[in-house]
Amino acid sequence: MIVALVVACEVAFWVLLAAGLAVRYLLRMPRLGLALLLCEPLLEAVLFAVTAVDLRNGAEPDWRHGLAAVYIGFTVGLGRSAVRWADARFAHRFAGGPPPVRPPRYGRARAVHEWKVAGRWTLAALTAAALLEAAVRYVGADGDTGSLRDWQLRMVWVIGVNLVIALSYTLFPKAEPAGAAEREPAKMR
Repeated sequence: MIVALVVACEVAFWVLLAAGLAVRYLLRMPRLGLALLLCEPLLEAVLFAVTAVDLRNGAEPDWRHGLAAVYIGFTVGLGRSAVRWADARFAHRFAGGPPPVRPPRYGRARAVHEWKVAGRWTLAALTAAALLEAAVRYVGADGDTGSLRDWQLRMVWVIGVNLVIALSYTLFPKAEPAGAAEREPAKMR
């Protein structure tokens, strides 16, 4: 049941996002569109409550409970940037907005961008790890919490990989090819 709920929350996230943006831009009702977008955190609250009730009712903690915590953590850390990404593209495509800004490709600007991305992933992983730790403590010493601890270890890996990627762009910045500045339109810089 938990896995089905995680899948349902993910589908509902994208449905609410599309509905919110459609109402905002196509129907020109920005407040109603914003209200739909603000309903998205309710999905995570429902998932959190159902997972907690499942554990309270004596369910043995397993990978499904860990998946729910990770999903919530990743929505906290990455959900806002996903909404901004979709909003920029939807506004450009359907409402005559400016083209979405592309991330920088070279040098220090790219390194700064990668550190911001790593920060979002780190926030996601730390939130998930904190929820997993709360689940471990909630279950107590009587339950088998090994699968939840395994998820926590995966979150450490997520943080490590993202930090290595950001560090690689800092230590080995990609240089802009000669003449690239002349070939790119001024608005893309």
